Amino acid sequence: MTTAEISLSADEARRVALSAQGLLGAPDRRAGVRGMLRRLGAVQLDTISVLARSHELVPYARLGAVGRKAVETAYWTGGHSFEYWSHAACILPVEEWPHFAFRRRERRARGHRWHILEDRDAACAAVRDRLKADGPLTTTELGGGKNGGEWFDWSETKIAVEWLLDTGEVVCTERRGWKRVYDLAERAIPDELLHDDIDDHECMRRLVAQAGGAMGVATRADLADYHRLKGEQVEQVLPETGLVPVEVEGWGKPAWADPAALEASPRGRHRTTLLSPFDSLVWDRPRTQRMFGFTHRLEAYVPKPKRIHGYFAMPLLSGGRLLGRVDPGREGTTLLARQVSMSGRKAVAPMAKALWEAASWVGCDEVRVERCDDAELGEALARTLTEG
Repeated sequence: MTTAEISLSADEARRVALSAQGLLGAPDRRAGVRGMLRRLGAVQLDTISVLARSHELVPYARLGAVGRKAVETAYWTGGHSFEYWSHAACILPVEEWPHFAFRRRERRARGHRWHILEDRDAACAAVRDRLKADGPLTTTELGGGKNGGEWFDWSETKIAVEWLLDTGEVVCTERRGWKRVYDLAERAIPDELLHDDIDDHECMRRLVAQAGGAMGVATRADLADYHRLKGEQVEQVLPETGLVPVEVEGWGKPAWADPAALEASPRGRHRTTLLSPFDSLVWDRPRTQRMFGFTHRLEAYVPKPKRIHGYFAMPLLSGGRLLGRVDPGREGTTLLARQVSMSGRKAVAPMAKALWEAASWVGCDEVRVERCDDAELGEALARTLTEG
């Protein structure tokens, strides 16, 4: 292991990470949502929609009140992106298509993901023929996604098209009404990117380098988690990524940084905003704890009586710190802060600002606090919201 010659304080590392994630300094509005996607390399998708879906909240946190229709247009038109398995189901810049050749080969070699088709060749041929003749199409348009049983009781058509998606013959080019829209990869992916001719080692090298650039500074585990690689895969390619070893105060683990991020001397205005729980700044819980001293857990799938912070608690980012969280909701044109927690009085004004900005973005003209885990802070927040 190369010895680190560069030392960073915990605060310097945090600023490097925030800058790399587009949350410190003036936002690049000219590059817009597409520029943000290229910078992050992956934007996670999720079915939950409270104020908006997660992939809409990510550009909102960085660019401000981008119109929701404009966000969808930026993602899904012009062949600039596709959906595939990265950190989870993610929107990815089309330039990253070659990088996931290793995963497509891996799925192909395994022979199936969750379901096994009785006659895979026939089912896949039928999907190919339909897409060739009529595509792009949703599963419903292809003939239906379910057999009528449990939610995971997929039809042969659904199993076939998802298999073709996993292995790279089909690509998801859009979400329409939250349904995947499928097209043949040969039609949707530019010729110069389509062919899976880079080996697994090069795929890993590119993905680890991309993750390092998107995070600014990271441990081996952080780098692996970004695109869900294995630690040993990261280890094998690290010397070839251009990332440099650094020592970060308090981390207690070796770390690597993007040289460009170190040279940039991160400065400028910090964003005050609410973050999706699936935002790449916080989607890795151990990293979030290490960097911000903030323990966060999505409780949407936790039984309601056992929830501590609420169904879709969104962390509050302000001044480069995570100062609290809020579980939001909507009631007509009122944004509800169903449950709020804040790290002291210093968080009250930023929370009020973030709530009003979010309310305006989703078309609400009132904000109401329903519950705060600290009654005194809750009263202060309510007053500040009224004054604002």
